[in-house]
Amino acid sequence: MLKLTHETLNDRAYAALRQGLISGTFNPGQTLVIRKLADLYGISTTPIREALQRLVAERALEMKDNRSIIVPLLSDAAFGELTDLRIAVEGTAGERAASRMPAAGLAEIQVLLSGMDRAVRAGDSASYLAMNEAFHFAIYNHAKAPIMLNIIQDLWGRVGPYLNLLMQSDAYIPQSNDAHRKIVAALEQGDGFAVRTYIEEDIRMAAVVLSAKLKEMV
Repeated sequence: MLKLTHETLNDRAYAALRQGLISGTFNPGQTLVIRKLADLYGISTTPIREALQRLVAERALEMKDNRSIIVPLLSDAAFGELTDLRIAVEGTAGERAASRMPAAGLAEIQVLLSGMDRAVRAGDSASYLAMNEAFHFAIYNHAKAPIMLNIIQDLWGRVGPYLNLLMQSDAYIPQSNDAHRKIVAALEQGDGFAVRTYIEEDIRMAAVVLSAKLKEMV
């Protein structure tokens, strides 16, 4: 774990916690303890407290009546709304990226796809999920749409804590890269509409699995 520097400490603490939500470092319903987070990132409690309050104000985290702060538990309706938003925004970003993707960017995405295939064969869920995140954002970064990218990051911050559940599904794992392969093939052809279509397919396929898992948690 890299320790944070003292420069712009509040912003760095916020960025680290937000990335933790995106990457699934924190679990649904988990109580976030200021002292433990401060120890994790090697900084004082004040920047962590302020970052948590900022994330609560953005509704990425939830403050309970006893003032504890937790990773929100999503209702079925909330998860459905997030899925619809992700389909709309991420599909648009993928379509934009297809016409702006340089050769080096495409090569990076191809390498990530190969890595995800290896992770699936090895049963390495943590590596798969890390590369899955990198794969998607490597595409969205090439949309050259910073406002849209920030919206996508916010959406992933809400769903990220649940993505670990995907790799607990025997039904999902064998098909986990099917849509990714189609996305890469469409990027190779520069076909923006197809990229959008297969990103939407990927999100929907994962949502079916996650929705069932959410019902098990109720």
